[in-house]
Amino acid sequence: MTGLAGRRYWLVGASTGIGRQLALRLAREGAAVAASARDEAALLSLVEEMQPARTGRGGHAAVALDVTDSSATLRAFRDVGPVDGVIYCAGAYEPMSARRPDLHSLERIVDVNLTGALRVLAACVPEFCSRGAGHVLLVGSLAGCRGLPDAWGYGATKAALMHLAECLRCDAGGSGVKVQICSPGFVATRLTAKNRFRMPFIMTPEAAAGRIVRGMAQRRFEIAFPFVMAVAFRLLSALPRPLHFRLFARGAGHRRRIP
Repeated sequence: MTGLAGRRYWLVGASTGIGRQLALRLAREGAAVAASARDEAALLSLVEEMQPARTGRGGHAAVALDVTDSSATLRAFRDVGPVDGVIYCAGAYEPMSARRPDLHSLERIVDVNLTGALRVLAACVPEFCSRGAGHVLLVGSLAGCRGLPDAWGYGATKAALMHLAECLRCDAGGSGVKVQICSPGFVATRLTAKNRFRMPFIMTPEAAAGRIVRGMAQRRFEIAFPFVMAVAFRLLSALPRPLHFRLFARGAGHRRRIP
């Protein structure tokens, strides 16, 4: 067991993919989950599938939420009831080059991945700090470590989530609030299904959820996996910018020559 039994989490972005499997895994660990997403039917089905769990703050719940709506986010936090922590796993993604931007998709990516996280955190972090306890986990991506081709919008929001988590960690220092960022590599979800390139070390949502739950029980700030990709991206982050740009400009040029 991971020591998460008896805790209650508000999991935003729980209807599919990593979020859904994370809710199921937390329930197996004995934690209660208040699951939020836009698809209420999927949430109700998820709650029925989760192993029953009761905590001092309540049991499982399904609370529909569109994180692009500020008022709805505040209402959802009130409807969720008492929680020990919040997990932000909502995400939007479209592979996109700056050469062919889709402004509507870009605005949605920013609104869901970044502004939605700010709305959720603004609702719950002050309460965590005032009571001197709480747990915040933001699900980002290794794609936020450094600029990449065709990641316009998505990569920027994941880099911003990392910075946001670091700022929150600094602000919450000494408050009793635990802050973590999760940086996964490729996970087989409806989002990565949009990619048309080989994704090395891709893992299932179930495997990713297991890594996240184990990391939640530990003290480290960042939960990054798989190990080989995490190390590769850290090395990539250490490259001088001219070398980094030259490396990926060559890759982009090669792709443009492919019919």
